Amino acid sequence: MKRSVFAAIFATFLSAVMHAASAQAVPSYDLRDITVGMPIGDLPNEGYVNLTCAKDPDRKLSAWSAWRDCPADERSRHAVRFDFDPETSQDGTKVAGHPVLLTVLVDDKGTVTGLTIETDPKARLYIRKKAFLLGNQVKSRYGAEGWDCKELQPTAGEQPVGGVFLREVCNKTVPGRTLTVERELFRKPDQDIKSFVDQTLVRITKQTN
Repeated sequence: MKRSVFAAIFATFLSAVMHAASAQAVPSYDLRDITVGMPIGDLPNEGYVNLTCAKDPDRKLSAWSAWRDCPADERSRHAVRFDFDPETSQDGTKVAGHPVLLTVLVDDKGTVTGLTIETDPKARLYIRKKAFLLGNQVKSRYGAEGWDCKELQPTAGEQPVGGVFLREVCNKTVPGRTLTVERELFRKPDQDIKSFVDQTLVRITKQTN
């Protein structure tokens, strides 16, 4: 009887410890100095270059403070594309070793309401063919538990690559923000043996009340 009570207490304690560890595993920032929900004015200019408007790439920004120069979308968000400064990131604009395209979304109040991380489709083939793996790295960073994932089936003519077909959409909510990770790996009907779709798209969005 005593062993049964002890086992129940220990199981409850272990569950609480694991839950706390899982909560602590959620990072307080999303990418370098950037946390979705922060004021854009708190983001340093050092370490970031090539600030442009996502909807108008020819419009260059001198600093984050010029975010209003970018046109707003239907939700009043201003999309700013950016790169890492080569002086502080010798490997270029990469996340977990993957070349990426980065965009922050800023609302009219100057709050970072979104961040997108997209694997670069122009990366070299030997790097791009692993692009779908970035999704796993992102999910691990925010904790492996609690993801709601859906696997989509191939449409007519779509084929696996190396025996693998992947079209996956995963969602998770963490304190203050919602995460979406989309992964794709397949070959379209009109693509040759050396061409295929292989990408990860990550969206981090500020939660609204």
